[in-house]
Amino acid sequence: MAHLMSNRAPLAQVPLDWTRVDPFPRIHTKRSFVSDSFESDRLRVVYFRVGDEPILRAKVWFGPGTEGPPGIAHGGAVASALDEAVGGVAWMLGHRVLVARLTVDFRAMVPLGIDATMEASITGIDGRKVSCRARLTADDTVLAEAEGLCVILREGL
Repeated sequence: MAHLMSNRAPLAQVPLDWTRVDPFPRIHTKRSFVSDSFESDRLRVVYFRVGDEPILRAKVWFGPGTEGPPGIAHGGAVASALDEAVGGVAWMLGHRVLVARLTVDFRAMVPLGIDATMEASITGIDGRKVSCRARLTADDTVLAEAEGLCVILREGL
């Protein structure tokens, strides 16, 4: 396992065969709710891929800036991470999309400071519609799952 270090987040374990990727290589914003900045106290997501697998993987950290109930990440922060993963896997695989619909099933509370893992994949493509799913886990526990319907952007957008 390799280590992903941060000055505020706990040490994240990353398997050696995971390669860091940017699923959104053509989009860069100065401000984003979902961030890979190690300076943020909110939500940090760092993306990875194993070889040419069509699966987007991520390490996710929910900081104190994501708090909803005391000591627990707000459901909106959990949904934001899943939303970005659903769109991210489509972008990683060459589809310029926006998420049009996201359905989230919250399975367990997400404690602040947790070192979670996320995986996302495409489940189907029908014309401009790209269906995806994502799952957030920690210590073999499913924390949340999402189904997303993405729409491929028309040229010029």
